[in-house]
Amino acid sequence: MAGKKRLYLLRHAKSSWDDPALDDFARPLNKRGQRDAPFMGRRFREQGFAPDRIVSSPAERAYETARTIARELGYALADIVRDEELYLASPDTLLRCVHATPDALGSVMLIAHNPGLTDFANALTGQHIDNLPTCGLYCADFSIRRWIDLTPGSGDFVCFDYPKKYR
Repeated sequence: MAGKKRLYLLRHAKSSWDDPALDDFARPLNKRGQRDAPFMGRRFREQGFAPDRIVSSPAERAYETARTIARELGYALADIVRDEELYLASPDTLLRCVHATPDALGSVMLIAHNPGLTDFANALTGQHIDNLPTCGLYCADFSIRRWIDLTPGSGDFVCFDYPKKYR
């Protein structure tokens, strides 16, 4: 009998472009991002989403999003994993990250960047999206016991949620 694994893909919240001299990696969230991240974190909590592990790009905007979401979910900030490979990751790199997840974990949330996240989401299930917007979440379930067995096209679509739906 196959197990069940859940994958959450979350794009970082809206980042600031106020300082053109600031390196892309160091850009923080702007006011909209600071508003959207806790709002979406509360939405996730209300929907019962509780990732066993949160893995974030170490870029400031992604890690700030991760910390905000974690606080809303009651997830320990010290347990957030920062993975250098998630910074501007391709779908293949995102898949490798998923494959490296310990099998004892039933769910993982990756917090990263476009265009890789949108392309990866579109490879997982038959549910196509045009774009994973900032602070948008794409969630899929997989009937597998081991993360290494997750393959493109093998997922069951669960949800696609994003802040602009509520404005």
